Amino acid sequence: MAQDSPHISVLLNEVIRSISPLEGRHVVDGTFGAGGYSRAFLQAGARVTGIDRDPNVLPYAQNLSAEFGDDFRFVQGRFADLEDLAQENNIAPIDAVVLDIGVSSMQLDEGERGFSFMRDGPLDMRMEQSGESAADLVNERDEREISDILFELGEERRARQIASAIVAQRDEKPFETTAELAELIGEKLGRKPGGSHPATKSFQALRIAVNAEYGQLVRGLFAAERLLPAGGVLAVVSFHSVEDRIVKRFFKPQEKGSRHAPMQTKNLLPWDNISKAIRAGKDELDANPRARSATLRFATRNSEPARELSIEGLGVPGYARREFAS
Repeated sequence: MAQDSPHISVLLNEVIRSISPLEGRHVVDGTFGAGGYSRAFLQAGARVTGIDRDPNVLPYAQNLSAEFGDDFRFVQGRFADLEDLAQENNIAPIDAVVLDIGVSSMQLDEGERGFSFMRDGPLDMRMEQSGESAADLVNERDEREISDILFELGEERRARQIASAIVAQRDEKPFETTAELAELIGEKLGRKPGGSHPATKSFQALRIAVNAEYGQLVRGLFAAERLLPAGGVLAVVSFHSVEDRIVKRFFKPQEKGSRHAPMQTKNLLPWDNISKAIRAGKDELDANPRARSATLRFATRNSEPARELSIEGLGVPGYARREFAS
């Protein structure tokens, strides 16, 4: 990675192996960030198109453009819109798509972005820096909806207690900063010695809601399925059990079926060589604690037709399912 990059790409060697060989191939880095994956792919001889919704990544993209010339290009946008971006920017044909889901260390370390309770700043969390913020959610949504967000998107068991406290406090003074919200949650839940901060799951849930991350993930997976030719590879790094569940079931729907997803014949699925979950080894964990929760899954596209977009059987939480209702 570039020495001025504030972000260490997790499972980098494993991702490279999953989409190798790279020489002469075209890789879409759908979550460009600070460019760690893109740089590694370029150094291995690939051509790379980087995509990101966060305008703050532009300096990193410009650095790669200056260094690698026509082998690298950057497109501002959401990886969920990969199909439209590919058509508008003449991106295809594509040999591999790589997605690193969630928030980057770069975003977490910028207090003014409001992603982390570790640094006081505006309660924002918007990757694109537009639209509804986390402050808007906690100050304007009703208690039931806040509770649903915290429980379904963050798996926070004490969601009702937190939501009730949020509504009671905002009646006196609306929330404006990350510190105000983190302090309230800490006071209500307490903190066990050696445990994670009690606001961890709530902040994660709010970030996911603000950026519609589960919906973006589902749309991005199906877009990659439609764009990749037979032999193309899709590799996804996730950092949360719900994200990983979605990716796992996308590649290989439950063979026994369920009330949500009927049984599918294995040879009709559009993916082969589906990997098991791959996680960081001890050396990487020692060097980069962020890799602790990272999981890589990848698969190779075959010649079966792409499926219609559907969230059934993927384990998308109820709150996130709302954006697919219409």
